[in-house]
Amino acid sequence: MNANKKRSFLSGIPSGGLALLAVVASFIVVFGIGELGEGMKIKNDVVEAIPYIIYGLFIAVCCFFIVRQNPKSIWYVPLICNAVGIIAAIIEPTFWVTSLWMLICGGWVLSIIASIIGNRFGKRSS
Repeated sequence: MNANKKRSFLSGIPSGGLALLAVVASFIVVFGIGELGEGMKIKNDVVEAIPYIIYGLFIAVCCFFIVRQNPKSIWYVPLICNAVGIIAAIIEPTFWVTSLWMLICGGWVLSIIASIIGNRFGKRSS
């Protein structure tokens, strides 16, 4: 019936692959915005917080869309997407001392909530 309908090249990639693409893209986004923030004349604390807030929102949006496409992937997509933050929490010695942990952990919670919502929307459309 819908033989002429074009499919996106991303629709054929499994959820784990999309999550890895999200990790790479978020890594580029967080460092790109961090470099742009260096030139701004804003307080240093605000300039450091903006990339992590955008990083958390970006990961949450990616988790929502990936899990909505494949609701069974709710168990591993948030873990893969947040791999950079999880590794930073384990390896970086000053992670829990600075206020950085609040932003990163807030992003984790946001991505889990977005994944749950994506799961609900994915089940509904199936």
